[in-house]
Amino acid sequence: MAPGTRSGFAALIGRPNVGKSTLLNRLTGEKLAIVSPKPQTTRTRILGVVTRPEGQIAFLDTPGVHQAKGALNRFMVDVALTAAQESDLALMLVEPEGKGEPEIGPGNRFVLEQLKQLNKPTVLVINKIDSVAKRVLLPLIQLYSETFSFAEVMPISARTGDGVEALASLVLSHLPVAPPMFPPDVFTDQAERLLVAEYVREQVLRHCEQEIPYSAAVQVEHFDESERDDVGNGKRGLVRILASLFVERESQKAIVIGKRGQMLKTIGSDARASIERLLGAKVFLQLQVKVEPRWSERPEALNRLGYRHGR
Repeated sequence: MAPGTRSGFAALIGRPNVGKSTLLNRLTGEKLAIVSPKPQTTRTRILGVVTRPEGQIAFLDTPGVHQAKGALNRFMVDVALTAAQESDLALMLVEPEGKGEPEIGPGNRFVLEQLKQLNKPTVLVINKIDSVAKRVLLPLIQLYSETFSFAEVMPISARTGDGVEALASLVLSHLPVAPPMFPPDVFTDQAERLLVAEYVREQVLRHCEQEIPYSAAVQVEHFDESERDDVGNGKRGLVRILASLFVERESQKAIVIGKRGQMLKTIGSDARASIERLLGAKVFLQLQVKVEPRWSERPEALNRLGYRHGR
């Protein structure tokens, strides 16, 4: 890269379900973060690197910031705020709220309180502008600007891509002059095993209801790629994966397995399709369901299941 290029970290911060993960995937052009309409979809910090001729941005997708109760929720909020504190720039994602006059709901006010304590340069990113009348945006921008001293304000739609390229350019302009932190072909630090586990959990979120999505964790126990390079004559390589799906109660285990194993089969089939695209190989995916009582409330269980800083 030429002298004067910029490089740094930018943390995506916001309450749950404002589109942080959708934005990360849009920015990188890769499916790094799973997406669902359910809260707590993102549980850890996810790195997505965007490299341009003029510089490099290391975006950090983070769990939704909320008034946390329970060990897992406290861990997630701590991950988000730590990412913001350690980044060069914070991007607070919001979406238009209220049916009449623009307003800042209690969830976003809580996020603003945390950002004020961090004292970090922050860009306000108003997402989902494709689903709101443009006349609403100016009063909303004014309301937020009166509440917090934002470095910049940028309306976007992570879903359609509207404004996303402009946002990346804006972020880059706020980063320090520095050499790139990652090689140009690197777009994440997520290991394939972690992405595989997340793809399985994504299908639990999609297919299971009530408390099960929030009581489920996935861990890859076995990842055999000894036949991954066995290709040729129209033959695809093969990766064999064994993953454990943890729930907190026997009743939840029965639901996840389903009648005659149908629910688990559906979860596995849909996850396998995403995993095969990720790995570029045929995948033999075996899922087993285990009960880990109250794992989301026990720090030692959280640590064992991968919910720890520096994951």
